[in-house]
Amino acid sequence: MSKMLRSKMAGLARVNSTKEKGIYPYFRPISSCQDTEVMINGKKVLMFGSNSYLGLTSHPKVKEAAIKAIEKYGTGCAGSRFLNGTLDLHLELEHKLAQFVGKESAIVFSTGFQANLGVLSSITGRNDYILLDELDHASIIDGSRLSFSKVIKYRHNNMDDLEAKLQALPQSSIRLIAVDGVFSMEGDIVRLPEIVSLADSYGANIMVDDAHGLGVIGHQGAGTASHFGLTDKVDLIMGTFSKSLASLGGFIAGDGDMIEHLKHTARSLIFSASMTPASAASVIAALEIMTTEPEHIRRLWDNTHYARTLLQEYGFDTGDVSETPIIPIYIRNEEQVFHITRNLLDEGVFVNPVVPPAVSPDATLIRFSLMATHTFSQIETAVEKLSEAFTQAGIPLKVKI
Repeated sequence: MSKMLRSKMAGLARVNSTKEKGIYPYFRPISSCQDTEVMINGKKVLMFGSNSYLGLTSHPKVKEAAIKAIEKYGTGCAGSRFLNGTLDLHLELEHKLAQFVGKESAIVFSTGFQANLGVLSSITGRNDYILLDELDHASIIDGSRLSFSKVIKYRHNNMDDLEAKLQALPQSSIRLIAVDGVFSMEGDIVRLPEIVSLADSYGANIMVDDAHGLGVIGHQGAGTASHFGLTDKVDLIMGTFSKSLASLGGFIAGDGDMIEHLKHTARSLIFSASMTPASAASVIAALEIMTTEPEHIRRLWDNTHYARTLLQEYGFDTGDVSETPIIPIYIRNEEQVFHITRNLLDEGVFVNPVVPPAVSPDATLIRFSLMATHTFSQIETAVEKLSEAFTQAGIPLKVKI
């Protein structure tokens, strides 16, 4: 390996340091299904780091749908959607997704990341502009870079800053505001009504990435635009299947002409293998459960309210922006985040550490996320273990109980 190439590996020093200290928190192997309890190194661990908000990854109907799809279609499509990889199952799913989010048409991708790459690289050009919230997901950022458009970031959920950016742009260009519906680390919701108002005033378009909004907010879990009653005002709605929909893949929904355009221009669709039959079938089953059994979303929110109240009573710093089942627990020190994450795993609680570049250095946190299938008893155990871990790390809590 050349010295120049080896210099690119300099970041491994940070990785190796955490490994030497025994606090490396990534790639932890799970040997069970993604549920409220998982098996790690032969030990049961409470899972509070999952995006399976409705707990459907182990639902019997979802698993049965995937098994039947494999029996009928096999394990893969052996090609891209553009050529030999389109199944009737994909078309059924796309029709149901479009209906679900209230749009004319939809197209599915193999992952949510590929959906954002394909869409954002295909609908604007060199003379156009994409405006991003500074906390948008990495896939939005990377897709924007591939567009060759001019990318402009505005301060998180700051409408004055967004308006200032819009005012400076020529009306002769496409101006696309691409934004998360629910921000995946802090758990807050985009200020969509204000964005819609600004887009109307300046002739801009809106794309909402609803990866963490689907199954959580909106009518029957239809997401952020539905939550605000603004579905008709949002041009594109993107979503993933790896969260509430218990599978793998992603989609984009919009008007028929836009989706037809993406079918013939989105390189991550045309040049990538098709979504597997089992993945598509499991999404269809999860959609049906979500829309016909509202008790799952109700339980998710019962757990969310209970957990947030309990965390605040114990004195944890959860910030003041989270409005969803994603609850940030701020530590504001990277090494302490790693130590506490390791301590919790040893004590039987799995949480996710969030450090730069995902957040700024002064906003490092533990991401505590709820599932509909958690019990209050599991939540109480996890919060108690969190309290013990903070005490062991020397972080004082402003206990209110």
